[in-house]
Amino acid sequence: MRSVPDDARPVLPTAEDEVAAAGSELIGGPAGRHALIGISWWTPVRVIALVALGMFALGMAQKAPCYGGDWFESATSQYTHACYSDIPHLYRSRGFAGGVVPYFDRIPDDLSGGMAYLEYPVLTGLFMQVAAWLTPDGGVQDEARMYWMVNAGMLMACAAVIAVCVARTHRRRPWDALLVALAPAFALTATINWDLFAVALTAAAMLLWSRSRPLAAGVLLGLATAAKLYPLLLLGPLLLLCLRAGRLRAFAATFGGALGAWLLVNVPVMLSTSGGLHVREGWTRFYTFSEERAVDLGSFWLIISQRTGDPLKDANTYAVALMVLACAGVAALALCAPRRPRLAQLAFLVVAAFAVTNKVYSPQYVLWLVPLAALARPRWRDFLIWQATQVLYFVGVWMYLAYLNGGNAHRGLPPDGYQLAIVIHLLGTLYLCALVVRDILVPERDVVRRDGSDDPSGGVLDGAADRVVLGAAHDRLYAARQGFHGGPPPGGGAGGHGPVEWGTARGTERAS
Repeated sequence: MRSVPDDARPVLPTAEDEVAAAGSELIGGPAGRHALIGISWWTPVRVIALVALGMFALGMAQKAPCYGGDWFESATSQYTHACYSDIPHLYRSRGFAGGVVPYFDRIPDDLSGGMAYLEYPVLTGLFMQVAAWLTPDGGVQDEARMYWMVNAGMLMACAAVIAVCVARTHRRRPWDALLVALAPAFALTATINWDLFAVALTAAAMLLWSRSRPLAAGVLLGLATAAKLYPLLLLGPLLLLCLRAGRLRAFAATFGGALGAWLLVNVPVMLSTSGGLHVREGWTRFYTFSEERAVDLGSFWLIISQRTGDPLKDANTYAVALMVLACAGVAALALCAPRRPRLAQLAFLVVAAFAVTNKVYSPQYVLWLVPLAALARPRWRDFLIWQATQVLYFVGVWMYLAYLNGGNAHRGLPPDGYQLAIVIHLLGTLYLCALVVRDILVPERDVVRRDGSDDPSGGVLDGAADRVVLGAAHDRLYAARQGFHGGPPPGGGAGGHGPVEWGTARGTERAS
């Protein structure tokens, strides 16, 4: 039997997480020290991919009442069965059933409901169009059901990619990806919209970054931004961490790759040559729609609006201001923390801040956060608490829509109940954010770093010496608490490069 060194064996969650250990009793209990994990065909990555596919299939089965007719035959059943999806409805209302080409063709007025052009980024529009090409001909409703099924198949592939990428991002912690594969909110919301495509590209970008391939990571991050706006936010944490570690060349490669890939995808659609170069109206629709959109479901802005009767027409300005403040807080945390934060931690915080402060917090936005949460804080208890709040909101939002669309019957959740559901799911996200912040400020609580690691998924940042650090008093306090006298511990502070001298005047360190 081939032996595996201890420092090369995967970290088993059942050995360090009491909830994982208790849950493992369903399949025979925690694995023993000599278990042949990763040697047989059943490697962690393969197991996780199969579990992710199984959970995705369960999520599809949950949509069965709607696939059988509720999407089109009942105004409220698609909400009371919690099986609503944008995909079949937009097949007709965005012109795919009639052969409308996204961004180039105007959607007929009798279909669009006032939406002249597709309101999605270019790569998502391409994803939708490819699914339309693959949808067999038939009646419009039958085609719409098949369109959902085709999209579900493509999104299932995205789910598998996400699970595999998360499993491979941290070489010694592949089992953390089970948090993604088994996340109930992930399965329930996977086929509401097309977000999984952007999430898959983002997960692949983070995998390539962890392999110290910043240019390739930037290309995938640019493609992800061409599919959804939120991946752009990851450039902020990358800039801050590269600045602190003195690895700005790596950030420049990532930024250049992202910009080049985004332009390559968008410019052909953005510009028209008929009558001279000008920005195409169809391309701008996503950006103007995002700016003009009123406060909507899931956001605390909706609670304020409903409670006060004020439509909050300036909510966009307020949301941007709050997001700027949140980003300033993340920046201070990145540059002042006693040890350089891990990339996944800052990425989770900034994306969560965007979701919480946004004018709308759709139920599928949880898909953005699940892979980042699994990498940022792989602790089952807290992850499941957060997931419970998201599942509660998933049910609450559909019951609220059933109440609004049920006529005089008012079956479902009234506004007061729905507002409570919003508060709970926002508090759930903020709870996980608070734990991540605590892990950053008190690094010995970070489960990923308990084996002496710095940032195993940080690529060129892993073990790098700090060059720009603010708030040296925090470092001295941390060093005193840990019994160090010359600076922070190896990895993240000194980066494992020997003794360092901390310059309190400039906030920099100099390797001796």
